[in-house]
Amino acid sequence: MANPVREILGGVGALARGFGLLLRRPRLFLLGALPALITSLLFLALFVVLVMNLTDLTAWATPFADGWDEVWRNLVRGAVAVGALAGTILLMVVSFTTLTLALGAPIYDKITDLVEQELGNPPADSDESLWSSMGRAVRQSLVIILASLLVTVLVFFIGFIPVAGAVIGAVLAAVLGGWLLGIELVAGSFDRRGYLTIKERRRSMGTRRLRVLGFTVPTYLLLAIPFVAVVVFPAATAGGTILARQLLGVPELPRGAARSAPVPPVPPVPPPHGHPQVPPA
Repeated sequence: MANPVREILGGVGALARGFGLLLRRPRLFLLGALPALITSLLFLALFVVLVMNLTDLTAWATPFADGWDEVWRNLVRGAVAVGALAGTILLMVVSFTTLTLALGAPIYDKITDLVEQELGNPPADSDESLWSSMGRAVRQSLVIILASLLVTVLVFFIGFIPVAGAVIGAVLAAVLGGWLLGIELVAGSFDRRGYLTIKERRRSMGTRRLRVLGFTVPTYLLLAIPFVAVVVFPAATAGGTILARQLLGVPELPRGAARSAPVPPVPPVPPPHGHPQVPPA
């Protein structure tokens, strides 16, 4: 049985290694930050609008508390406000990831390729057509955004629980939001190896949940901070590739061998739980 602390730290280490890889290539790092900057400005503007109208929104959502004692009314509406913010941040972080990956697709593909070459045993070129790949990516992104929307609603209603609701909602948003974020960030490496469905990613992530959460929860929290996300996102893309390789059991080569020597052929990694590599319909 894997050591829980080691697994969590291994997930954190994947993000740290992502930073390390890109800091040695500042030009690529800056290019990766540009799409994140554009989407950050957009989402920050939306978040400011929400905060400015939060008092009115919480009053509208809790008309039953109008006649309550002021202390209890403020407690309930404060909890609902925190729940609404936590849920909105969750939805924004996942949507931010989807939009940024789409906006900067060539750059983030290059980052993924860099990590694969750096660590050795990169996958063979995919036979999937560009249009098929794009259509599948759009469908899967919509599924993940819909899932994040459902979690947002859940977090919002948990916020109605006085005092504890705000804490539970925030923790739930970080864990579930991080998990959805992870499904997006490991996609590049999974797709390159023929694991094309969200189901395959979830199954593989489920085999090492603590390692996945060790990567995704800190990444989620950092991406939730305006403009910090601009710096974190390129590293998170690299870290997601590192995590995906660990989940799939892809061995690393020594640095010198990975960079200069021919990459020896390795047997294909078996699909999670032995499922065949069948592209989705």
